[in-house]
Amino acid sequence: MTQNRSFLRNFFLYKCLFALTFWNHVSLSVEDELSTSVSNNFPEDGSNQKIKSLPHLYTTSHQSKANFDWVVIQNTTESLSLSEITNDNVKKLITLLSNFRQGSGLQNLTLTNVSVDWNALMEVFQTVWHSSIEYFNINSVTQLSHITSYDFDYSGTSMKALTMKKIQITDLYFTQDDLYRIFADMNIADMTIADSEMIHMLCPSSKSPFRYLNFLKNDLTDFLFQKCDNLLQLETLILQKNKFESLRKVSFMTSRMKSLKYLDMSNNLLRHDGTKFEILQCQWAVPWYVRMMWQWTQTKRRAWHNPAGDQGLALQFHAFISYSERDSLWVKNELIPNLEKGEGCVQLCQHERNFIPGKSIVENIINCIEKSYKSIFVLSPNFVQSEWCHYELYFAHHKLFSENSNSLILILLEPIPPYLIPARYHKLKALMAKRTYLEWPKERSKCALFWANLRAAISINLPKTEENCYEETD
Repeated sequence: MTQNRSFLRNFFLYKCLFALTFWNHVSLSVEDELSTSVSNNFPEDGSNQKIKSLPHLYTTSHQSKANFDWVVIQNTTESLSLSEITNDNVKKLITLLSNFRQGSGLQNLTLTNVSVDWNALMEVFQTVWHSSIEYFNINSVTQLSHITSYDFDYSGTSMKALTMKKIQITDLYFTQDDLYRIFADMNIADMTIADSEMIHMLCPSSKSPFRYLNFLKNDLTDFLFQKCDNLLQLETLILQKNKFESLRKVSFMTSRMKSLKYLDMSNNLLRHDGTKFEILQCQWAVPWYVRMMWQWTQTKRRAWHNPAGDQGLALQFHAFISYSERDSLWVKNELIPNLEKGEGCVQLCQHERNFIPGKSIVENIINCIEKSYKSIFVLSPNFVQSEWCHYELYFAHHKLFSENSNSLILILLEPIPPYLIPARYHKLKALMAKRTYLEWPKERSKCALFWANLRAAISINLPKTEENCYEETD
């Protein structure tokens, strides 16, 4: 009986020793009452050991540092976060990751404070590529040097998303394609390279599955993805805080991205470099308003110097209509016939028939608003996407305050979700919040009341001009 107990005790101790040896790749210094420590003699060749997951020797609220290795930030069956990866311990890391083959439990890997050379980093990427890891985050990579061509194997991966932030390259002389080609040809759906002073990215060599690209806070320029036909599935492209300048080249770049739904170009000094519509410049808000005020001043100055006979009556129209071309059918089939027909004819100023040839569009807008008692704005999602509608709203709003008049009439043709209203339409947001507006009814039975309210809002006596009025016929 005593011999059996001795045998069982020795067997138990042997199993414990074997378990500790089995996990000797993790070296922790956990400060508790027992101060448990695990050996750090991890074999670099990984022979005779099959690792399925890291041991859970501590909760994720602890941060523990190995005596000679990396810092373990998080350790669960699905997530692993390590810090302080260097050329001295990167081989151990590669050996560790090579044990997480596809089908194992680890899905999320985060590496922080990585200081290795190019080949070592590529070995890490290649190992992760063929592992079970789906989401790979790597932050603060320094001392990235000796960049050369690397034959990356893109076959068979579980990876879905790659995020890299704060990548610092110390190699001054290398072939750009050797660096960018590795990432451009990754057949994954989601990639982020942010805050890394990246100056370029190559077009993928073949049709790419990229659906989300985030290049926030880099040094990318107008040469990005020019003549690139392989981003057909891309839906989201974030290029905020880069060095783009040409709105024309940005437009050319995105014209080939047939699935693109969201583009963020904020915090770039963009300009329109064409020669036809110089007024359409995309710059900061203050220069835009300065240009608009200059146009207003120039038009008023010309009107002041023109002979009185050329100016005609101060008010020639009941209302000027501002609308998007995409809503023109409603304006022509509903608004104009219902206001210009029958008794109490309303004289409307419409750009198609009242703009004067030879004058600039902006000057025509200002003149029409000046000669109209009211300005009617037909609001819809199409309206807020029109640059010319923005100009018309701006000048009408300026008249509202400069003359202290009640000259704006808002018609809500279709509901406008707040997220669709661009930042430059802050005046429209303010107007819709403070002023009542007429809403186009869906039921035809309510249309008569709508037209009555609109006529009442316009109400003013002007000399009747029959040529602008519809005649009722039986």
